[in-house]
Amino acid sequence: MLKVAVVGASGYTGVELLRLLHSHPEVAVTCITSEQSAGKAVADVFPTLRNRYGQTLENLEPVRVADKADLIFTALPHKAAMEVVPTFLRLGKRVVDLSADYRFHDAAVYEEWYEPHMNPELLSEAVYGLPEVRREKIVGARLVGNPGCYPTSVILALQPLLRNGLIDPATIIADSKSGVSGAGRGAKVDNLYCEVNEGFKAYGVGGLHRHTPEIEQELSLLVGAKVTISFTPHLVPMDRGILSTVYARLTAAKSGAELAALFADYYGGEQFVRVLPSGSYPSTAHVRGANFCDLGVTVDERTGRVIVVSAIDNLVKGAAGQAVQNMNIMCGFPEGLGLEGLPLFP
Repeated sequence: MLKVAVVGASGYTGVELLRLLHSHPEVAVTCITSEQSAGKAVADVFPTLRNRYGQTLENLEPVRVADKADLIFTALPHKAAMEVVPTFLRLGKRVVDLSADYRFHDAAVYEEWYEPHMNPELLSEAVYGLPEVRREKIVGARLVGNPGCYPTSVILALQPLLRNGLIDPATIIADSKSGVSGAGRGAKVDNLYCEVNEGFKAYGVGGLHRHTPEIEQELSLLVGAKVTISFTPHLVPMDRGILSTVYARLTAAKSGAELAALFADYYGGEQFVRVLPSGSYPSTAHVRGANFCDLGVTVDERTGRVIVVSAIDNLVKGAAGQAVQNMNIMCGFPEGLGLEGLPLFP
């Protein structure tokens, strides 16, 4: 059994990790930390885990955590992760980091959007953990930076088009909507029920959202040249889910049916990417609670633009599920182990 620790387990991503890891036949969760809830029983903080996890939440003491686990999930805010990850690595542990701290290859970009990086020497080693793009590099990695939720939905929507040179990268527009859990579990006025319910709003408008450089970094690597996009996120009054509608100008005449066939062929071997038939488009309701990314593609013949609609659960394929998928690849387990659960519906 692989011994794993979940560091920072009192947030939505942390409890989602615990939910998924409980069903993993090759994993034993041996340490669970939470600074704000240390000393409390896991089931008292998350009643959904009652009679499944008997542990008490611990303080984050890196050496002690490393002594209990072979692989560590860090579900911490940015900066908090880079304070402890070097210690885990020095002690010979493997890490899947769910913060933004190890997603960027360039420390200057991280500093521009977040703050100065405490251990920039690790950025060249860290592997961006989007399996459908970086699988070969994830195998054997000791440090994986788990992608953000919005970037996952946008990159998977664009990869087949960019790899085949079918769109002009300078024309990419990504319009994304997320459930409120994407903002985290911390108490914030903007996320109160009365502030969110019966409303629908954009935020991070004008290229200000921190996922923008992450998306651009990965799209640029797919193209082999710098890519700049227009990305606008929106907040939807639902618990979980992301729907991204992505637009770009085609460089060659293609029909929606032709592109749907191309997508189906491109992702034909992928366990967690489901390409819908031509004329069908995904819904967040159809991926809720599961590790799928559903894609639908068509062409606006009037404008010569391709339109790709992408749906994920932001807490699963957008966070915890993808982290487990990365762990499986790193450790040589079947990639879908522990992630076989189907979406919840209704």
